[in-house]
Amino acid sequence: MASDPVSALGPTGREVRRRILSLVQRGSMEPGDKLEAERDLAARLGVSRATLRSVLIALEEEGVVRRVPGRGGGTFVASAKFDRTLSSITGVPLLLREQGFSAGTRVLSVQMTRADEDAAEALGLADDAFVVDLVRIRLADGVPISLERAVLPAELVPGLPDHQLTESLYELLAADYDLRPAEALEHLEVVRATADQAALLGIEPGEPLMLITRTTNDAEGVVFEYSQDYFRADRIRVSVRVQGTEDGVPRLRGRRVVPLPPPDLRNAT
Repeated sequence: MASDPVSALGPTGREVRRRILSLVQRGSMEPGDKLEAERDLAARLGVSRATLRSVLIALEEEGVVRRVPGRGGGTFVASAKFDRTLSSITGVPLLLREQGFSAGTRVLSVQMTRADEDAAEALGLADDAFVVDLVRIRLADGVPISLERAVLPAELVPGLPDHQLTESLYELLAADYDLRPAEALEHLEVVRATADQAALLGIEPGEPLMLITRTTNDAEGVVFEYSQDYFRADRIRVSVRVQGTEDGVPRLRGRRVVPLPPPDLRNAT
């Protein structure tokens, strides 16, 4: 089991951590503010640079600060993280508002086009089928947190590009197309931001992103959405609540957890 980075600091380190936390929590420093250079801050706090560096590493693991290497880098007060739950199928704007953020959306493009190979396979469409391809940026308190692409079968959503697309797509689909998410299958992986993605999200190329790839179907089993959401890793925390059932198969509300088959031990040595 990994050790607690705070308890590993020792009495002096914990006192330094408390003093830095006090500056942040009482509003003396805002998200995005840069701390003093390590040499100056260590001198002001009366500790060695090694002790201060250990404290900053612990604070980064806690999500309090963000350390950026290289010229122009330093240690910055981190922005609050958005809790992206996998326990229910809920649009990002509603989740943001429930957590006290001001939600915003910027539509980058919406077009009727032919499905690419991945979208066609996920949606169960022919390769030449038409889809609506929607690309948006989600913002929390005016700061970009995710770049998302949603692809929907055009025959299910006629006229969708003419709608206002800055709010929850699920609410719009339910109200105007009677499409309601009943189940979703999501895959999570960490990727590195391309130069284009980084420019849109306000980060450096190569910084980590949490990619959530999702297919969503309604109660009749009709798959109506294939999406790829790229979340800034420094602004998201993923959580999930799993419930057991009488048959012993774990399930998430509205989502599937596919259990692995038991190992075949007959030929084990």
